[in-house]
Amino acid sequence: MRVLLVGAGGVGTAITRIAARRTFFEAMVVADYDPARAEAAVTAVGDDARFVAARVDASDTAAVADLLALHRCDVLLNATDPRFVMPLFQAARASGANYLDMAMSLSRPHPERPYEECGVKLGDGQFAEAADWEKAGALALVGMGVEPGLSDVFARFAADELFDEIEEIGIRDGANLTVDGYDFAPTFSIWTTIEECLNPPVVYEADRGWFTTEPFSEPEVFDFPEGIGEVECVNVEHEEVLLVPRWVDARRVTFKYGLGNEFIDTLKTLHLLGLDRTEPVTVAGADGPVAVSPRDVVAACLPDPATLGERMHGKTCAGTWVRGSKDGAPREVYLYHVVDNQWSMTEYGSQAVVWQTAINPVVALELVATGVWTGAGVLGPEAFPARPFLELLTAYGSPWGMRERDLPCGR
Repeated sequence: MRVLLVGAGGVGTAITRIAARRTFFEAMVVADYDPARAEAAVTAVGDDARFVAARVDASDTAAVADLLALHRCDVLLNATDPRFVMPLFQAARASGANYLDMAMSLSRPHPERPYEECGVKLGDGQFAEAADWEKAGALALVGMGVEPGLSDVFARFAADELFDEIEEIGIRDGANLTVDGYDFAPTFSIWTTIEECLNPPVVYEADRGWFTTEPFSEPEVFDFPEGIGEVECVNVEHEEVLLVPRWVDARRVTFKYGLGNEFIDTLKTLHLLGLDRTEPVTVAGADGPVAVSPRDVVAACLPDPATLGERMHGKTCAGTWVRGSKDGAPREVYLYHVVDNQWSMTEYGSQAVVWQTAINPVVALELVATGVWTGAGVLGPEAFPARPFLELLTAYGSPWGMRERDLPCGR
């Protein structure tokens, strides 16, 4: 397998560090708009000749396709933010390469009823081209990070091995991470965080289909494992709600994120001031008017999450809560993956949130490279058997857990 990794930020750099310890691939070309970042990601893995750096504009489909051809790459791994999903997705299809990402094509709210009906859903742009991928015998594995990604694998595992019938699948994400020296310092891309937290959250119900609600709705207190404890979680737009029902039979699917009141208030203020907008506004510059995106300005004013590892303390938990029945008896479990920031920094030099995101696409690539996961078309993680993934994740040195619950979570 020859891989073109596009994006050498925190997650992309963590991917190189994880992949360097594995032997399933022949080459990995690390490409970024900023060549210095690509070079730094390659330098971080030492003298491993399988890694080379390159420069590419992720928005330039033709340039990405040319880079795939130049290095004879048979898979494109997208580690950029969601703005670049479609050009990279289409570059892979044009060049005949397989494709893998960790976030899907962007949504657009319903123009008249944004908090009741879906407009353009996450992933709609990619699923619209599924027939072309299937006809070509090519694989686009979408949403294969931690959330979405591992959380979807947990959903498939629950359906296959733990339940006969599923009432609800709820992705629940929480942490007790702190960052020394900052009053406000997101541990993941603020651009992506604004996008998913301020868009109308999507909920799925079998008798209603997909519908939307208001941001930060339906708060509930969820008790996270391994010392994290109780965290209030709220509805947030996320890919799992759009992916899980396509392959897993469940009566309800939700995603709730433990943000905290201070973080929510900050996001609401950004929205109130229009600083969450992506459309450029014109501001005065030293050499005349300059068009800038308010959201890009916010991101530029905050620390790069990848650089916060030395200041971070605590753990992050991604997991999937499932409620249903087995052998006629009610059952409720929480399948989860916890990463301690001190461990990930000591072992890999990557902070916990980006490392937890990065390990899952590497595991998936290995399963594809070895023929354990096969398929054609635009497929989510739920389309593949879960046990091989979970076994390989454990073999990577990052085990997952399961907590059986006697009482409904968050109720």
